[in-house]
Amino acid sequence: MQYSAWFQCINEECRQKYPTNSIVYKCRTCGSLLEVQHDIEALRGRDSKAWMKLFEERYKSTQWPYGSGVWGKKEWILPQLSDDNIVSLYEGGSNLFWAERFGKMLGLSNLWVKLCGNSHSGSFKDLGMTVLVSNVKQMISEGAPIKAVACASTGDTSAALAVYCAAAGIQSIVLLPKGKISVAQLVQPIANGALVLSLDTDFDGCMKVVREITEDETIYLANSMNSIRIEGQKTVGIEVIQQFDWDCPDVFIIPGGNLGNVTALGNGLLMMHDLGLISRLPRIVVAQAQNANPLYRSYLKNFESFEPMVARKTLANAIQIGNPVSIEKAIRTLKLFKGIVLDATEEELADAAALGDTTGMFNCPHTGVALAALIKLLKSGQIDKSEHVVVISTAHGLKFTDFKVKYHEETLDFPSRFANKPIELPPRVDAVKEALETALKKRRTTLNA
Repeated sequence: MQYSAWFQCINEECRQKYPTNSIVYKCRTCGSLLEVQHDIEALRGRDSKAWMKLFEERYKSTQWPYGSGVWGKKEWILPQLSDDNIVSLYEGGSNLFWAERFGKMLGLSNLWVKLCGNSHSGSFKDLGMTVLVSNVKQMISEGAPIKAVACASTGDTSAALAVYCAAAGIQSIVLLPKGKISVAQLVQPIANGALVLSLDTDFDGCMKVVREITEDETIYLANSMNSIRIEGQKTVGIEVIQQFDWDCPDVFIIPGGNLGNVTALGNGLLMMHDLGLISRLPRIVVAQAQNANPLYRSYLKNFESFEPMVARKTLANAIQIGNPVSIEKAIRTLKLFKGIVLDATEEELADAAALGDTTGMFNCPHTGVALAALIKLLKSGQIDKSEHVVVISTAHGLKFTDFKVKYHEETLDFPSRFANKPIELPPRVDAVKEALETALKKRRTTLNA
């Protein structure tokens, strides 16, 4: 069976098509964003049960490249790509954490957290970058003049780009906002040989520069404005449903910054629905930091208008974006999925992340934004406590230890409700016993409250 995919303009009045090996990021006819489209009729030549069986057989296997959570679904991603050009680090297959204790605190019995940060570079961006870099490798093999791949980043995209380019032997270039990412995020692209440019601006400023320098066809754009990355990221929802034995949750909650992840999640679920693997669509909730909430502001106006903003500093720095590139696609996705958008204050996101940590998680601040949104939705009754809910955790907490240290040292700009400071004592048994008696009594009281 021959499967195919291509770029297509999202403008309904245009719908211009381009091959996926074209160096193109926006429609050359009308200037709109592009998306990857698939020959759905050809894919329907295999029925839903056969697709499920194929994906199950490949999942986490050692058969190259199909053991990857992304490339195990190659026919749905980039079917024309040669296996020899695939650059894979066995991405996907991240664990689905049953947040039993956290759910019980909220009165929710069926809460799960998809730990996308349990990946090679520590974030969900690996899912998309394996596709983009593989496509670049194939384009180079076909004679494309690409000398390097570039991105603007708040940390996670740059790490994923650098590590996949290092594995492929392709030069990466990353533009980072100076002083606005964690040390762990900064050192990742440095360690993987990227050319790191630290610009005295914010993410939106970096994005403006990278869009201009990638007008030169020798430098390929890796941001989610390039819809090839979305093809890998869309596997997150597909994989969650596969992990639930093909049962669809009621609600997905995902943090939103540049909003490519929202589009990706929706695209994967729509494809499953179109091909009969699921019979209904879940709701999608997008959670934003209050200091960078342009989508939420548009949602309050029923998406009748959108106004970019200057994003203010937020602990959730990966989503500190005031002018998201994928806004049109995200709004379209939310309308299809009865979407909800909420925001969270700095205190709310920090407390939610810390409370989750006390139940066995280790949350990045962006996951804290999503958990804070969940708490609000339950309190307002917008999510019923009987519903099956999945929170997408986008990055590993170890990339944000400075955030956690400041929270527990109580040096942030607000009270740390769940701070847990080390107790400093002299090396005497009586002092330790006394401290233990006091501390354990206090914790028992807290747990019973």
